[in-house]
Amino acid sequence: MAGGTDGDYGHKPVLLRECMDALNVKPDGVYVDGTLGRAGHSLEIAKRLTAGGRLIALDRDETALAAARERLADYRERVTLVHSAFSRLGAVLGELGVAAADGMLFDLGVSSPQLDDAKRGFSYKQDAPLDMRMDQSEPLTARELVNDAPYEELRRILYEYGEERFAPQIAKAICDRRGKKPIETTLELAELIRGAMPARALREKQHPAKRSFQAIRIAVNGELDELAPMLDAAASHLKPGGRLAVITFHSLEDRIVKQKLKELATGCICPPEFPVCVCGRTPQLALVTRKPITADGAELEENPRARSAKLRVAEKCRPENRR
Repeated sequence: MAGGTDGDYGHKPVLLRECMDALNVKPDGVYVDGTLGRAGHSLEIAKRLTAGGRLIALDRDETALAAARERLADYRERVTLVHSAFSRLGAVLGELGVAAADGMLFDLGVSSPQLDDAKRGFSYKQDAPLDMRMDQSEPLTARELVNDAPYEELRRILYEYGEERFAPQIAKAICDRRGKKPIETTLELAELIRGAMPARALREKQHPAKRSFQAIRIAVNGELDELAPMLDAAASHLKPGGRLAVITFHSLEDRIVKQKLKELATGCICPPEFPVCVCGRTPQLALVTRKPITADGAELEENPRARSAKLRVAEKCRPENRR
């Protein structure tokens, strides 16, 4: 998840120093924070900008935007807040008249305040109506998905997005229960999941509902579908030498980001026996980190939620290097 605690704001950004080092913020540069959250990373970027610099911060959660507006008040002249999913990055920059940015940061996943706000329905530890929407204006809620999706679709979601090996049993239990009455709350669903799992699974360290709740949240918000369009747009809208930093929190996200960055960093794909290139393909990005950057011991002690965070960094190729 995207952070721990930080005073009154309920958020401590993960890998903050590493992100700032990766972005190498120029005081008069243009930067994008595509996942504003509670503005922990945005605040550090804004502090590094002068009046000639600009930060464009996106979030699909109106609550996050409202909190960030207060937190970034001292830097309002250099910050533009936008209510949008990051998959619309290209369109947002176009609407703002920004051709390219010097750096972009994406901190994926659900922010700690979203998890900790019981009424948002993300947590399997607190009772609330099943919701899980990052953007409250979107129509699909977790309640509708859980109660309306066919068995096969539920099983697929739990297995693919949660990597839940007991997906068939959990999906069947959900279908059996909702046949009698709708499933309404988070704790009701969590207990149902627990009851569907064998005893050996209940002895595992993590909560039995963790993987299923992750899967349902990803499906409700279309999280994985957002990644490829965002990365394509980021690569197209970075200045030469500009940096892209992406933090992931689970293996599904990281796999997609890793593969997409590798694709964007690949040049000619003609067969080796071809005497000249006929595909015309040139790399858009160069990988700065071959392996992801992870939190050090000091950060893990201070912020345990950083344990699953992985930071990958790439740089926009300069024209002379795009071969």
